[in-house]
Amino acid sequence: MTDPLAQLLELDGVAEAAKKAQDAVFAVHRHRANLRDGSATAAEASVRAARASAAVDGADPELPSEGAVSDPLLAGALRVAESLESLLPTWRRAPSQALARMHVLAAADLTDDADALGRPRAAAGVASRLELLGQLTTGATSVPGPVLSAVVHGELLALRAFSSADGVVARAASRLSMVATGFDPKALTVPEVSYYRRLRAYTSAAEAFASGTPDGVREWLLFSCEAFEAGAREATSIAEAAT
Repeated sequence: MTDPLAQLLELDGVAEAAKKAQDAVFAVHRHRANLRDGSATAAEASVRAARASAAVDGADPELPSEGAVSDPLLAGALRVAESLESLLPTWRRAPSQALARMHVLAAADLTDDADALGRPRAAAGVASRLELLGQLTTGATSVPGPVLSAVVHGELLALRAFSSADGVVARAASRLSMVATGFDPKALTVPEVSYYRRLRAYTSAAEAFASGTPDGVREWLLFSCEAFEAGAREATSIAEAAT
């Protein structure tokens, strides 16, 4: 069968950018603080990722010194982050179920309509595009992990499948893809910090991907690979602080 994403590697610079991103992430896994298990780095990375992901969508990323998190978007992002490890098996076999669960966690404080939680919009094309995305994440493509993770992220941003907390869900799904593909198997990196720090570029690149043009898709893939490299540098700083 023809790989539906194979042509992405023919876009100028994409294969090279994916290789650079992969090398940067692998280097983090070889850091002395992460060679045994990397759990300390992963735990800190998870929290930083959740905070930055919520901030991308306008939440206050600061955690309270005591008491519960009051910002509903940040609270949801933290709940999603805590669930990712347990959701990994579901993501590998039934990604639509994992997406639904992530939305329930992310949007629980954002809507009073409990029936809307975990249910994709009924708009035309949403179900079919989610089905195709599920096929890609369960073996329909063999493109490198950085490319697939970027596609998962960009497609979910463009699709806005749930109409609430879609950004948090998209970025969390990309993290799951990074782990599932073996690109970042210990979930050590934090590309979300780069998305937040380069918010204007992030938004522009996401819109370019949503256009569906080769140039637009290329822009998003190159931006994503740069963010993966930046996420690896963030992970390195976490690991250095732990040694």
